[in-house]
Amino acid sequence: MPRYEFRCRTCGDTFEVSRPMARSSDPAACPAGHDDTVKLLSAVAVGGAAGSAPAPSGGGGGGGGCCGGGCCG
Repeated sequence: MPRYEFRCRTCGDTFEVSRPMARSSDPAACPAGHDDTVKLLSAVAVGGAAGSAPAPSGGGGGGGGCCGGGCCG
């Protein structure tokens, strides 16, 4: 079951609620009992394998960072 993250506008607490996708937009009361909450947007990685992106090259060559860009003396 998906988990949705909410933040309480009254006390500032952040909490999660597990519920079916069909109820994803339903309001949720915070654990302290406040009703003024907002659902937070979550960035979720879907698909692909961890580490499948190419690793950045370690050094040398033309211009990355301070020392590669010629600002070191």
